[in-house]
Amino acid sequence: MTGTPDPDTPAVPEAPVAKRPSWAPPALDEGRLDVALRTLELTVRRRLDGLLQGNHLGLVPGPGTEPGEARPYQPGDDVRRMDWAVTARTTVPHIRETVADRELETWVVVDLSPSLDFGTAACEKRELAVAAVSAVTHLTGGGGNRIGAIVSTGEHTERIPARGGLAHGSGLLRRIAQTKRAPDGTRGDLALALEQLRRPPRRRGLAVVISDFLGPLSWERPLRALSARHDLLAIEVLDPRDVELPDVGTVVLSDPESGKQREVHTTPLLRKEFAAAASAHRDQVAAVLRGAGAGHLVLRTDSDWVADTVRFVVARKRRWSGGVA
Repeated sequence: MTGTPDPDTPAVPEAPVAKRPSWAPPALDEGRLDVALRTLELTVRRRLDGLLQGNHLGLVPGPGTEPGEARPYQPGDDVRRMDWAVTARTTVPHIRETVADRELETWVVVDLSPSLDFGTAACEKRELAVAAVSAVTHLTGGGGNRIGAIVSTGEHTERIPARGGLAHGSGLLRRIAQTKRAPDGTRGDLALALEQLRRPPRRRGLAVVISDFLGPLSWERPLRALSARHDLLAIEVLDPRDVELPDVGTVVLSDPESGKQREVHTTPLLRKEFAAAASAHRDQVAAVLRGAGAGHLVLRTDSDWVADTVRFVVARKRRWSGGVA
C-alpha cells in the first residue's frame, strides 16, 4: 500500500516509525550485504543460543525417532510403545523400540512474492523473511543436520539443495537475500512452491513455510499433503498495514501482485471494515495451519522478531516436555 495524502485534507500525525535494524540497510551492495548478514548472524546467535539444549531436539518438538525392533515387555516400560501385533502373535507382551533419528533434514519454503516487498515499520516483510530463515538455520543446525530451501518470487522458483555445515548455511542465507525482486503485477504461487517440496518425496524431516499468507488459500491442500510426512512450521510475516488502515485521509491503495490501484478515503467505517476483513482472513489462515498440524509463529515488522521467536520456541519446548505453555 502506498499513500498520497489529499492536500485538502488536514494532516494527521502518524505513529513514529521504528528505527531500521542495522542488518537491513535500505540498499544492499555486495560489501554492505556482507556486513548486514554478519550482523544478523551475530544477533541470532547471541539471543537464541541455549534455547535448544540437547543434540536431537528439533525446532518443532516431536519424537524424532524411527521404529526399531520389538522386544519383550519389562516392568517400567512405556505401555504406549506396546507392539500389539507381535504381542498377539507370540502371546507375550512386546514393545517396539525406537531408534533416534540423529540427522534432521529441514526444508524452508520462502515466499518472496511482491506482496513481501513492503514495510512501514522497522523493515520490509521481505527482510523479516530473511531474518526468519537465519533463525531457522541456527536453531536446526549442527549434529550433521542439513537444510535446503525453495525460494519463490512468483516469477521464478529456485531450489537450494539441502546440505550441512556453517558455510552452507551462510551461503543459503546469502542466496535468499540476493534473490531478485519480481516486478509489480507478478502473482505469487505458494501452492506451486509447496508442491515442488513434496515431489520427489523426501525422508521425514522439518518443513518450514515463510510467507505473509495473503490472498486465496490455494496452498491449503499441498500443505496438508506435506504434513502427512513432515513436521510443519509456518512463519507468518506481517506488517501493521496488512491488518489496519491509518487515518490519513485520501490514499492510493496498491496491490503489488495484480498491479491494481485504487484511491480511497480512509473513513472510520472503511477502516473498521478493513480491519474486520483482515482479522477474518488471519483467523482463517490460523485455522488452516492448525488443521494441518503446523506450528504457527507470527512475526511483525513493528515487533521484536527475535523475542517473538524465543517465546514461541520456549512454549513449544514446554509443551513437548509436558509442562504448561
